[in-house]
Amino acid sequence: QLELVESGGASVQAGGSLRLSCTYSPYLYNYVAWFRQAPGKEREGVAALFTPHSATTYPDSVKGRFTISEDKAEKTVYLEMNNLKPEDTGVYYCAEDPYLSRSEYLDSAAYKFWGQGTQVTVSS
Repeated sequence: QLELVESGGASVQAGGSLRLSCTYSPYLYNYVAWFRQAPGKEREGVAALFTPHSATTYPDSVKGRFTISEDKAEKTVYLEMNNLKPEDTGVYYCAEDPYLSRSEYLDSAAYKFWGQGTQVTVSS
């Protein structure tokens, strides 16, 4: 049974940094992504990774500030977040799926397997 467990969420000041972790078992599919959901808002994709090629995709809102990566030995996918802003506040989820088209990389509706989420709060 696939399992994704997120950790690393915290409360930080604007301009700060956090690294989120998503530990997976027993394996990771080709497509993995981080999403976030703020209260009253739709779930938004913030980083995606096509693991066979280590190809990444980011929306403009986080490009240059967020980095997704995988450590196969640790069976963990990371989301490094720098220069955090109050609008980055939300519950962060990791998700994976075996088959996606390029247009679906940041589409929450396309992913089948999800973790439970970890809270990130950025104060101004």
